[in-house]
Amino acid sequence: MGWFFHLTWAGYFANLMAMIQTPRDDELMLAAGQGDVQAFEQIVLRHQAFAWSVAYRFVGNREDAEDLVQDAFLRLLAAAARYRPTASFRTYLSRIICRLCLDHMEKKRPVVCDELPECADTSPLPDGIVVREEQASAVRRGITLLPPNQRLAIILRYYEDCSYRDIAEAMDTTEKAVERLLARGREALGNTLKDWD
Repeated sequence: MGWFFHLTWAGYFANLMAMIQTPRDDELMLAAGQGDVQAFEQIVLRHQAFAWSVAYRFVGNREDAEDLVQDAFLRLLAAAARYRPTASFRTYLSRIICRLCLDHMEKKRPVVCDELPECADTSPLPDGIVVREEQASAVRRGITLLPPNQRLAIILRYYEDCSYRDIAEAMDTTEKAVERLLARGREALGNTLKDWD
């Protein structure tokens, strides 16, 4: 029993030390605001997958998503000196990405995708997989028909698992407005996908 107790406490203290030594996002952002390039690099490494996922699902193509993510991090770097941790960092970044996606929408009609691109598999698929892929494709097409605010709310909630509060902060609106956006988006998708029932 003694060795197990020792290992458990050793693991606990190792995790505690790791948490103490790993700076939080807001600490990294404040350091970046003071010119710490490595702190900003850590922020990019931690959040680039999230930023890419939101942007790609909204615009539907790799080149535009890359441009939006790069622009988001450039804006984040430019604002680093003014950053104040009033909300979670992810919410702060989400707000930048949402604004860029909506601005992009005004310039171009995007195509939304729910999966990141991969190499095509040429092997034949079982019927169940074909049906699921066709259904997922129908959902993606249905999302492209939604108004931009509903589209963003759906992506943030159902693909990125953001809370209503985080979505409201990212989209600069209220939680009640997010509820309405999601309800209208689900209703519109339900109408679009009624043949899949």
